[in-house]
Amino acid sequence: MSATTPGAEPEGEGGTVLALVPAKDEAERVGATVLALRTLPGVAEVLVVSDGSSDATAARALEAGAHCLDLPRTIGKGGALNAGLAALMGRVAERLSPEPAALLLADADLAETAGRLDHLLDPVLAGEADLAIADLPAQQGAGGFGVAMALARRGMARATGRRMAEPLSGQRAVRWEALPALLPFAPGFGVEVAMTMDALRAGLRVVEIEVDLRHNATGKDLSGLLHRARQARAIARELTRRRAWRPTPNGTEAPGDKDPGGRAPDREDGGEFPQPPAEPRAPGDGT
Repeated sequence: MSATTPGAEPEGEGGTVLALVPAKDEAERVGATVLALRTLPGVAEVLVVSDGSSDATAARALEAGAHCLDLPRTIGKGGALNAGLAALMGRVAERLSPEPAALLLADADLAETAGRLDHLLDPVLAGEADLAIADLPAQQGAGGFGVAMALARRGMARATGRRMAEPLSGQRAVRWEALPALLPFAPGFGVEVAMTMDALRAGLRVVEIEVDLRHNATGKDLSGLLHRARQARAIARELTRRRAWRPTPNGTEAPGDKDPGGRAPDREDGGEFPQPPAEPRAPGDGT
């Protein structure tokens, strides 16, 4: 297994970046996403976590030059991110990967527009933000009714006093040293809402940045409706666990919302940071 992704040497003085991409049946677009991420200054490695994909997602990621963690079954977006981050941390500890300054999270369906995520990395690498979140433009073909978005915005505002423009955006840059305040990531589709709330409650500097990104929007067909229903349930679960509906007057956590160690309450995974089920494959390792 190679130590770094070929052709992606860190550039500049801002620091090294490791990119993490959760993917579920994204064979058509993940290759273009990986290639775009590898062009970003400072990105030393891209790790794709194929979340029990039934197509050639893992193969396309490897061909594009990413490392790949191919999970045997689907565990959900938050679980895939936890598994991938555990793998990256293990590689850093073993000095197989460089010590990063930032972690870049990107959805697998961004394709070539992933090359614009340097706008998120800039404030984090410059020391101006701990968490930078992409504010996406309206997506062509999107057919949602805004229920999940409205739920997330309202709950987060009640709990933290901060109204977010894009609470569900999966495109994020995180200062590596700030990660302990956000771990483990919440399970499933509640991961983004939980991450942002945990960051705000920990006093981290959170910024939203407009970035012209494009992804496969979910339509109004049955599949899209079911996806949004699962997303809304996951968001409601994380808001409830973080007492979003019972905030204190100043918007901070009520006593008992975190345990004495400062961890967020009642994570579905039992609060333990999962280890990767297998060693990530490197480019050229085959399928």
